[in-house]
Amino acid sequence: MTTAVAHIKLAALAHNLNIAKQAAPNSKVMAICKANGYGHGLLETAQAMAAADCLGVARIEEAMQLRQAGISLPIILLEGIFSAQELIDAEENDLVICIHQQWQLDIIKENGSGKTLTVWLKVDTGMTRLGLSAAEISSAIEQLAKLPQINKQICIVSHFACADEPNHPSINQQMQNFQNCMQQAHVTADKLGIQLTSSMANSAASLTLPECHHDYIRPGIMLYGVSPLIDKIGKQHNLLPVMQLTSKLISIKAIEPRTSVGYGATWHSNKHTHIGVVAIGYGDGYPRHAKNGTPVWINGRIVPVVGRVSMDMITVDLGENPQEQIGDTVELWGDNLPIERVAEHSSTIAYELLCQITARVCKKYY
Repeated sequence: MTTAVAHIKLAALAHNLNIAKQAAPNSKVMAICKANGYGHGLLETAQAMAAADCLGVARIEEAMQLRQAGISLPIILLEGIFSAQELIDAEENDLVICIHQQWQLDIIKENGSGKTLTVWLKVDTGMTRLGLSAAEISSAIEQLAKLPQINKQICIVSHFACADEPNHPSINQQMQNFQNCMQQAHVTADKLGIQLTSSMANSAASLTLPECHHDYIRPGIMLYGVSPLIDKIGKQHNLLPVMQLTSKLISIKAIEPRTSVGYGATWHSNKHTHIGVVAIGYGDGYPRHAKNGTPVWINGRIVPVVGRVSMDMITVDLGENPQEQIGDTVELWGDNLPIERVAEHSSTIAYELLCQITARVCKKYY
């Protein structure tokens, strides 16, 4: 009996991509498929998003896998390159390099092969993570303009820190910082014959901030059916869950009141009830820190996780008169149970739950 299965619905992925396009009809769409397609499979998700204008990955290894599999869409390295060899690999595979520090620009200046190279420049507008300062952007444009191999169209890109909280005061501040940076960058670029484009909107901004859609939006988590906004679920944005995580009920046991369940005896029954054992645990990527009461869906109803999550199993309270049988399918998240709710009970975010699905979970693609 196959137990833990991640059912990946590629039609839902295509649907969610279309929602992103509808949200920003005048922008191109960079579909983010980093981190193994947010746990859904790098190649499979990239193939399903062929209608995107380009793909975004974090690391060159991801981009190389896509190229080797025949993916021809433009691919942007969002973290850029980190060595001369990676620059060569990027040139040979026609990858777009995002530059966020001067030393990356120096690698290009000192090691370029002469092959045409497209670069993006990342500016830090308040995330305080990666990115050149606004004062450094003009210098970077000047340096790139001197390199004959550089494509004369350069995208200036930044990233929101708090777009998942629509009323956060930092949003307007970052937007203003980006606008100021673009104004300065255009002054330099126009003198040097460089054409600038821009990109700032992640999933949350794509849905809520049309004024910052610019030339490219960069949807990520929303493509996989998850709301990018705090306290909302994907269905509220007309998004469809791409992953349905299921397993099987492998044991049903009647227990007396005041009986402890699981490691550490962290939960005790307060009445006669039945404990169901589901074949999934942190060895599959189900969160060990899921609290008592975390919802699980089975046979049309929600039942709570009770006791500590173990490596291969979780235990659920089926109640006094359960109708379930051994072998019944249990949904951990998906069509009937929003992953956002599971994440909330586990003190984490849906991103982490999706990305930490392990290799022993069988993936089935539809």
